[in-house]
Amino acid sequence: MSSSIQQGFILSRQARDVRSSFQINHSHSMQTSDQLNHNKTLIEIWLATDSGPVQLLIQDQQVVFFITKQDQIKAEQLIADTFGEQTPIQMKSVPLKTFEQNAVLACYTPNNQISYQAKQLFNQHGIITFEDDIRLTDRYLMERFIRGGVQFIGDRTQKQGYQSVRQAKCKPSDYKPNLSVVSLDIECSEKGILYSVGLDSTLDSRVIMIGEAPNPLAPTQKKNEELHIEWVANELALLKALIQWFRTFDPDIIIGWNVIDFDFRLLDKRAKWHKLPLAIARGSQNLYFRQSKTTQQGFVSIPGRVVLDGIDTLKTATYHFNSWTLESVSQQLLGEGKIIHDPFNRMDEINRQFREDKHSLARYNLQDCRLVTRIFDQTHLLQFAIERTQLTGVELDRIGGSVAAFTNLYLPQLHRAGYIAPNLQSENWLASPGGYVMDSDPGLYHSVLVLDFKSLYPAIIRTFLIDPLGLVEGLQQSIGKQDDQAVAGFRGGQFHRDKHFLPKMIEQLWQARDVAKRNKEAAFSQAIKIIMNSFYGVLGSSGCRFFDTRLASSITMRGHEIMKQTRVLIEAQGYQVIYGDTDSLFVSLIEPHTPDKADKIGHHLVTTINHWWQQHIQEEFHLTSALELEYETHYQRFLMPTIRGAETGSKKRYCGMIVEQGVEKMVFKGLESARTDWTALSHHFQQTLYNMVFHDKDPQSFIRQYVDDTLAGKFDDDLVYQKRLRRKLNEYLKNIPPQVRAAKLADDHNARLGRPLQYQNKGRIQYLFTINGPEPKDYLHSPIDYQHYIDKQLKPVADAILPFIGLDFESVIAPQIDLF
Repeated sequence: MSSSIQQGFILSRQARDVRSSFQINHSHSMQTSDQLNHNKTLIEIWLATDSGPVQLLIQDQQVVFFITKQDQIKAEQLIADTFGEQTPIQMKSVPLKTFEQNAVLACYTPNNQISYQAKQLFNQHGIITFEDDIRLTDRYLMERFIRGGVQFIGDRTQKQGYQSVRQAKCKPSDYKPNLSVVSLDIECSEKGILYSVGLDSTLDSRVIMIGEAPNPLAPTQKKNEELHIEWVANELALLKALIQWFRTFDPDIIIGWNVIDFDFRLLDKRAKWHKLPLAIARGSQNLYFRQSKTTQQGFVSIPGRVVLDGIDTLKTATYHFNSWTLESVSQQLLGEGKIIHDPFNRMDEINRQFREDKHSLARYNLQDCRLVTRIFDQTHLLQFAIERTQLTGVELDRIGGSVAAFTNLYLPQLHRAGYIAPNLQSENWLASPGGYVMDSDPGLYHSVLVLDFKSLYPAIIRTFLIDPLGLVEGLQQSIGKQDDQAVAGFRGGQFHRDKHFLPKMIEQLWQARDVAKRNKEAAFSQAIKIIMNSFYGVLGSSGCRFFDTRLASSITMRGHEIMKQTRVLIEAQGYQVIYGDTDSLFVSLIEPHTPDKADKIGHHLVTTINHWWQQHIQEEFHLTSALELEYETHYQRFLMPTIRGAETGSKKRYCGMIVEQGVEKMVFKGLESARTDWTALSHHFQQTLYNMVFHDKDPQSFIRQYVDDTLAGKFDDDLVYQKRLRRKLNEYLKNIPPQVRAAKLADDHNARLGRPLQYQNKGRIQYLFTINGPEPKDYLHSPIDYQHYIDKQLKPVADAILPFIGLDFESVIAPQIDLF
C-alpha cells in the first residue's frame, strides 16, 4: 500500500544488482560466455524511525560516469563491437564540462557490472572516464543533499520487526534519531574458541555463557542475582543464542573495543566453522566480514545496524591517548578499569575462571561491555557521529572520511554550476608548503602572551575566496584579460569573486559552531571544528580529486604572509615575537607584568591588529576580512629552549607557567614531561626543577639530592620506559632499538615458560636499562644501570634550562659524582 510521508535516519546503505540476462557479441576478448548478466540496480537503505526500523528499496537507478565529447565516436564504436546493436549503455549529452572546459557525455548503464566493464573497456583503449568511482548509493544521496536524515514515501509492507518500502522516493530531512545501542564483547580461549558473549544495553544486559546453570539455591547464585547469565551447551548454541538476542532486542548501534578486528572477526570465523549463517542483521540478513588484502584490516557490514568501534571513533573525534587499551583509556576517562587488569596474566585467569568460576568470568565480560558504554556516554561519541553524518552525509561508521565528506558536500553543487569533478592526479604532483614555523629566540622569559588566529586556514579560505570552482573560473577570467576581476592567489592561482562554494560552506559551518558553543553542544561543536579544519587538508591531499597545488599553496603561503606581517605589527608596538607556529604567535612583553596588565595588553593587541587586517584587506583586495586574532594565554614565566647540543632555538618545544583562578599550572609542550617515551623519573625531575627556576629558587641542592636518590635506588619504580613496537617483531632485522631487544627477550622467556607470546604483532613494551642493556620489566634479571638514567634522563632535562641561569648539570653534580 502507499504510505504517507515519513522521516528517518540512515543506518546502513548498499546497492546490488538484481539478476536477469542479456545477449552480447561473442567475439570480443572481454567475453567469457555467451551471456552477460544484465541486472537492474537495487539500492537498500535501512533507517531508524520513530515507528521502528524501515527498509527502503529503490529500484532501477542507472549507474553513471562521464567521458569527453571528443571521445564519442571512438566510444560508440567500442560499445557496438562489444555489446552489439542492443547495447545496454546509453550516452547522452549533458550541460556539463570538465575543468579544462571540454564538453562531456554521460554514460548510463543499468547496473554496476556493465558499468565496470564499460569503464574497463574505455580505459584500455585510452578513453578517460570521469567520476567512475562514485558509488551508486553515495551519488543517489548526495545529489539529493541527503545527509543522515531522510523524508520518504513509497509502497509500504509490514514485515516481521520492520517496514519495507518499495519504489521509495527520498528527500533530505533534519530528523534527529534516538538510536538504541548495545555494547558487545566476547571472551575466548587463546586458540579463539568462544567462552561467552557480553551484551550491555538499556534494552537488555546479559552474558551468554557456555556451561551448565548452577543450582538456583546455591550461595554463588544468590550472590550473583544481579547478573543475568544465559547458559548454553556449546559454542554453536552460543552463536544461535546471539542471533536470537539480536532478533528479540533489535538494536540500531553495536559498540565495542576493537570490536570489528577482534570480536566480529572471531564471531564470523567461528560461525563459518559451524557452517552457521550469522544472521544478526535486520531482515534476517547475514553479517558480512571482509579483510583488506594489503593492511589485513577488517570491515564488517550488518544491514540495518551500525558498528562503531570505540578506538576508531575516538580517533575520528580527535581524542589522543598514550595507550589505546581499554584498561588505559577507561582509567583516564572514567577512573576505573577492567576487573582483570594485569595484561600478562589475563589469559591464564580467563581460562581458570571459565573452568572454575564462570560467574566471575561473566562479571568480567559484562564489565568490559559497560566500560565501553560509559566511555561512549562520557565523550558523547554517538552524538558526535550523528552530528558528523548530518553535516557531511558520510556513514555513521566511516573512519576519518575527510575526503568523502568534502566530496559529498561539494560535488552536487559543482554539477549544478555546470562542471564535473576531475580525477585523482597520480603524476605531476607538486606539494604545497606547510604551515609557517618561525625560528625561535631561546631564553627564559617573564610575561609571554600567546596570540592565536581563530581557525586560520578556514578564515583564509573565506577571506580570499579560495575554492576549486573559483580557481577554474578565475583562470578563465585571466584568459579573457579580466585579471582585475579575480582575487590573486599563489603559484599562479587566482579566484573568481562570485563563482565559488567553499567560502560560503565554511561561513555557514563557522556560524553553526559559534551557536553550538554558546549552547554548550560539545559534540556538535567538535564535529563542526573537525570538518571545517579538514577542508585545507583535503585540498592539500593527493588523495582528493580536487587537489591543486595552487589551491593549497594559496592557503598556506597566505598564512605565511599573514603571520610575518602580524609579527611586524606586534613588534611595532614595542614587544618581541619570540616564536610563531602555523597560527600562533608568542609575544614577550620584555618585562614582568601582572596578570591584569598582561591581559589588557593582549586584548589591545588583538583589537588593533584585527582592525589593521580589516582595513588592509579591504583596501588591497576589496574583500571583507574573516581573520580573527584572539588573545589566548599569558605565561608568567616561559622557557624557549635551544635545540639539544646547539645554540639555535628549538621549535614546537617549550614550557610555561600560567595562573588559572589563582592556581599556578605548568604547561609542557614537546618537552620530556609531555612525552610518553621518557620515564616518570625525568617527568618528576623536570616538573620540580623548572618550577624552582621559574620561582627564582636555587636548584643545585635539589639536583644533587635527586641524583643521589636515583643512584640509591629510591626511584626504581620511576625508571620504566614504555614504547610502542611500530612493526612486527620479526621485521626488525638490522636496526634493533632498545624496545625491540626487550620485547625479544620477553617473548623468548614467554616461550620457555609455555606462555602466549605478547610482542610478535606490534604492541607496547615496558622495560628498564640494566648493566646488560634493556630488559623487560616483567623479566628483569640484571642490576639497573643507574648511570644510564643520570646521563640520558636527567642531564638532557637539566641542560635545557640551567644555562639560562648560569649553571650546567655536570658542574652541579660533580661533587656528588666524586662520592661514588
